[in-house]
Amino acid sequence: MGVWGLRPQRGPGAEPLAFLRPTLAAVRRADQLRGMTQIALLPERAVLRVTGADRVSFLNGLVSNDVALAAPGRAIWTALLTPQGKWLADFFILSDGEALLLDCDAAQGPSIAQRLSRFRLRSDVAITPAALAVYAAWDGDAPADAAVAAPDPRLPGAGWRVLSAAKLETNASFADWDRHRLTLGLPDGARDLEADKTVLLEAGFDELGGVSWTKGCYMGQELTARTRYRGLIKRRLLPVSAGQDLPPHGTKVLQGDREVGELRSSREGLGLAVLRVDALTGDLAADGVVLTCTVPSWARLPGIEE
Repeated sequence: MGVWGLRPQRGPGAEPLAFLRPTLAAVRRADQLRGMTQIALLPERAVLRVTGADRVSFLNGLVSNDVALAAPGRAIWTALLTPQGKWLADFFILSDGEALLLDCDAAQGPSIAQRLSRFRLRSDVAITPAALAVYAAWDGDAPADAAVAAPDPRLPGAGWRVLSAAKLETNASFADWDRHRLTLGLPDGARDLEADKTVLLEAGFDELGGVSWTKGCYMGQELTARTRYRGLIKRRLLPVSAGQDLPPHGTKVLQGDREVGELRSSREGLGLAVLRVDALTGDLAADGVVLTCTVPSWARLPGIEE
């Protein structure tokens, strides 16, 4: 038998160890992928185009971040709230210089457009679907052939948001991106947040740059500001992990017999959970699965050492 228990080629003219070529090629390919930008299509995302002379001021009065900061090559992450300050949707805002491009959850796209349009009144604004696909790129630079690209504004490690009308070549899957996102502790819209219930600061919008504290009024600002200045946060969305797949979304997290949280999105033993801040130092379990909670380096939690 040959190396690694494989049977070498026999016969006239057989090249020594030629049978290893496919194995070595696979190793080289893996090494190349580890050193190059990963890009994945995000099929559950869609894009809304906001045009008109009043597009910036119009959106600025409705969402949590400063829309004026969105420019070619620079994106912002922001949220649309109820008047009571509870989360309804979040999205990235990119710019191609002529329009603002809202990278949002495809399932929420129509409702976001409808809700925004209610406030249009006499503003010079139009909101239409855009024929653009959404990609995420990380561990490198944005694709050179991307129509619109900007760094993900939440964390440097999150990489790039990429919008393109043309199909881009990918070398990673949505599952790859999802694992990367969960490792960083980044929320993914309705998979992790609850409409009419989630408060932005529970989901890290302050530390991740999703709220402007200086731009002026927007819908839901009062509760958001009061939550920050009074330190009212009792729950946080945080990464959890286990040595096996996590139970389904919505499974209650227990500390002994006490209910202290609830699971959100997960993949292959990594996930996010909404947890009481006063329960982070004890043993946690969900449906019998022991959980480890990790506070990301970017998160600021009272009483938790950095």
